[in-house]
Amino acid sequence: MNSPHYVVTGGAGFIGSHLVERLLTGNCRVTVIDDFSTGTESNLSEVKNHPKLRVLSTKVSACSELSAIIESAQGVYHLAAAVGVELVIRSPIQTILTNLRETEYVLEAAGSAGVTTLVTSTSEVYGKSNKDQFAEDDDLLIGPPRLARWSYACSKLMDEFLAMAYSRERQLRVVVARLFNTVGPRQTGRYGMVLPRFIAAAKSGLPLTIYGDGRQTRCFCFVKDSVDALIRLMNCESAFGQVFNVGSDSEISIRDLAAMVIQQLSSTSTLEYLPYEKAYAPGFEDMARRRPNVEKCAAVVGFRASTPLTKIIELTAAAI
Repeated sequence: MNSPHYVVTGGAGFIGSHLVERLLTGNCRVTVIDDFSTGTESNLSEVKNHPKLRVLSTKVSACSELSAIIESAQGVYHLAAAVGVELVIRSPIQTILTNLRETEYVLEAAGSAGVTTLVTSTSEVYGKSNKDQFAEDDDLLIGPPRLARWSYACSKLMDEFLAMAYSRERQLRVVVARLFNTVGPRQTGRYGMVLPRFIAAAKSGLPLTIYGDGRQTRCFCFVKDSVDALIRLMNCESAFGQVFNVGSDSEISIRDLAAMVIQQLSSTSTLEYLPYEKAYAPGFEDMARRRPNVEKCAAVVGFRASTPLTKIIELTAAAI
């Protein structure tokens, strides 16, 4: 019996590389399509010589073999996207076009071939909502277009609308996973990601820079837990045509996270605070809370995040 074949766009990225490893461990064949704009070859170093892995260095939209590759696959995990608030603020055109164009090409090829597709989205689509928990069917409140901050949320939301349109109009088996603050080894602080920034600073004895007052809260989910959820969703018939929150619902403030990192690493670092307008741009708006309601994912595919934050910090620090 032939091994199942999966396509992973963005497979050289932080989350994508962990997904690729998990699929290969499960005796799958994997084709990675990645332009290495944010992903790196080192992320795939553990499996680079694996006989069932093929890596194509190209944008999805520029891949001449895209239709044939997807047609030969059992499923497509679409993770390719512009990532990180700093990149969004610095390059809003790139952010919008990357997120829209690459998803369009994936869904068109998958829709034509009838190949099951998982599209990753983001908690950013919940925008300025101030609810205690975010649920998949909540109304969404996005900030004005003059603030580049919201371009990422809107572009990913359009990805979701497009995926659901393919589900309804083309009967494509597609599922959307809204990822909430996925963290772990291989995540870089290059684009403003908070946990690797804090850990790198603490290991060097440098101040941990907190944007804003640090009272904003987040829920951090270990990357291997998130990967488990993605695989479950891909393989669940009743999940198709739906949107799912993927993350932990264990909440912590950013200043408490910084203090936890310092304590756990026995660091001499201190905390310093930087106003948002200096960290990013004038008029920058952040979400005060970002806590998912995770009951739908638990009910449909039996997924709940299980790795405690202390363990996440330990594992991430060991890789930096």
